[in-house]
Amino acid sequence: MAKITIPRTEYQALKKQAMAFRFFAERFFESLLNDPVSQVVDDFRKTDLYTAEFLADLEDGLLSSSWHKQYGNTANKRKIKAKNY
Repeated sequence: MAKITIPRTEYQALKKQAMAFRFFAERFFESLLNDPVSQVVDDFRKTDLYTAEFLADLEDGLLSSSWHKQYGNTANKRKIKAKNY
């Protein structure tokens, strides 16, 4: 791998952008995963495209997922504060 040298100010600006992006990405993807399982299944049910067996499997799968076991529906319950980068 080649070594690249950049000015310290440019490095700090890039680091600041990377940290801001990481903060945004973490909060964005958390917010996508906060709907209660019952609401997700109801949304699927309302389309009339899925069988009752599929909906039962979907609900069971969501409830037994590792993400749900660890975080449940708590992703957006905490207040998100912007950090100064």
